[in-house]
Amino acid sequence: MKEERLSLHEIMKTDLQEELLHGTKVSNLVFQLGRRLGLSYDNALELAIAGLLHDMGKLKLSRYLYGRDEGHLEVDEIVTARSHSRIAYDILMRYDYSDFILESILYHHENYDGTGYPRNLVATDIPYGARMLRLADAYVSLTSDKPYRKAFDKDTAVELMIEE
Repeated sequence: MKEERLSLHEIMKTDLQEELLHGTKVSNLVFQLGRRLGLSYDNALELAIAGLLHDMGKLKLSRYLYGRDEGHLEVDEIVTARSHSRIAYDILMRYDYSDFILESILYHHENYDGTGYPRNLVATDIPYGARMLRLADAYVSLTSDKPYRKAFDKDTAVELMIEE
């Protein structure tokens, strides 16, 4: 039992702290991106809220995602992990969040070319907020250390995003 508690403590100390830090970084970046692209302060603030909450569905999936030493997931774990945006959306629907925030969170893993999830939306079918959240999320992920790789420098991260 003591080992299990220590394991949970380590998960709380590292993985969940990292998730909170990730959400904060995405929130700050997407707010700045929104303002630079001409969004009003209020709309950029909604994006910031979406950035902070976008991965909250991962908390329900903690047994699949946290406490891992490597980045390799089995196929069933990938399918489960990909449900995190829907889980976050379903949770947040019960509260007074705008459709803009909810849709930005739900579709933040859609790719412009249609290869994303949960619906394989293409180009402008992806809500605008979700497209901006996707960029900020990808950039923060690429420029952060992971258990399976070191962070990329800023220039390399941008190059990788452009290639994709």
